[in-house]
Amino acid sequence: MTKSAGARVRAVAAEIVDAVVSRGQSLDAAIAANESRVAPDDRALLRMLSYGSLRHHWRLQCWIDRIVSKALRKRDRVINALLAVGLYQIAEMRIPDHAVVSETVEAARHLQRPKLAGLVNACLRRFVRERIAACEPRDEQSEWNHPSWMIETIRKDWPDDWQAILSANNDRAPMWLRANTRENSAQEYLDRLRDAGIEAELIEGIPEAVRLAEPQAVLNLPGFVAGDVSVQDAAAQVAASWLLCDSLSERTAARVLDACAAPGGKTGHLLEIGPDDLSLLAVDSEESRIVSISDNLQRIGRDATIIAADASKPEQWWDGVPFDGILLDAPCSASGVIRRHPDIKLLRRASDLAGLAVSQQALLEALWTMLAPSGTLLYVTCSVFAAENDEVTGQFLESHDDAIENDVLQNNNIHDLMRRKACGYQILPGTAGLDGFYYAALQKRRFPEDTDVPAEHF
Repeated sequence: MTKSAGARVRAVAAEIVDAVVSRGQSLDAAIAANESRVAPDDRALLRMLSYGSLRHHWRLQCWIDRIVSKALRKRDRVINALLAVGLYQIAEMRIPDHAVVSETVEAARHLQRPKLAGLVNACLRRFVRERIAACEPRDEQSEWNHPSWMIETIRKDWPDDWQAILSANNDRAPMWLRANTRENSAQEYLDRLRDAGIEAELIEGIPEAVRLAEPQAVLNLPGFVAGDVSVQDAAAQVAASWLLCDSLSERTAARVLDACAAPGGKTGHLLEIGPDDLSLLAVDSEESRIVSISDNLQRIGRDATIIAADASKPEQWWDGVPFDGILLDAPCSASGVIRRHPDIKLLRRASDLAGLAVSQQALLEALWTMLAPSGTLLYVTCSVFAAENDEVTGQFLESHDDAIENDVLQNNNIHDLMRRKACGYQILPGTAGLDGFYYAALQKRRFPEDTDVPAEHF
């Protein structure tokens, strides 16, 4: 990489970070809008700088406040982002300090701020000289790299685990795969990876999951294009096997609804492990995301009915035929997948939780009317907040006499990975390398007066 190319990558990374911090744009959207500005070979570095600078945002900002004597003007706030990119490299990456300083200073010129190049140079050199990275953090935000409200909420909900959750959120997430068992078992696919020189391992209790030792481009994965494998976190893979429990899979032409289905990972998994006569309807409210469901199913060679519709308004699309099983992967704060999306820490607000809970309750109410007697609705979020998880499902159970929780884990092998909540189960982020997911299985009683649901229904 030439010096000019290195400076360009750092300049574009600063613009991406600034788009998230200053303008509230999502990291995925900011990268998609800007990565074509750097050479393909430089895009991995661009992502590393962007993700890392946001992952460590509060600590980096604490350091910036120490080394910048005068606040930057609003129109020059991208230089604040550039300093964060430079400090992240010095503190966290194995790039020589002199190279970081030189290319980050040059990046200021790429950003059309040549008059501030001297400031960038002086600040980075002072940081290196005075070892400011070794200074104690000034507050909890800079210590844990989370906003105060999120620290407090996680501490309240998980008093014994809050520090481990925050630490896990600041780690890079591993890359998990899901073997398509219609084509090969997880063990067979593991062998294929090793034959290709790619190290990986399996995890007990999640039968299709394969964890890569190092992330790979999908086109380097054997059989990816042919649909032999998909990228999906192992915690997300719990959903399909849980919903397709013995009683459901034994039903002839079982009818299943995947609500809020995009981008289609769980949809595909249901079709891969479900019976051949499984009738699956995938619904998502965003028409732009429907394409991703279709593309994912086409790649794995499976088919489902896919419609763009609001799952909370069945009167607009439902044909009146009940579903034997419903998967509700509810829109949520995504606080369990911060490792993959560090911008969540900057974009989410404490006030969001109440509105999300209202939407989650509305979806539960609407979908429940479509569930057949003795059918199961599996409520799923990628959140660790009680306000979106057991408080939502607990409230639903209290207000519905025809609903009962299946509190027996469908797969006992994953028991050690999950925490029992007042209602449902939680996988905490970082547990065995997994993302944070919440699951609650709600079954509809055949008759309202039934007080018990036989275990064989699960």
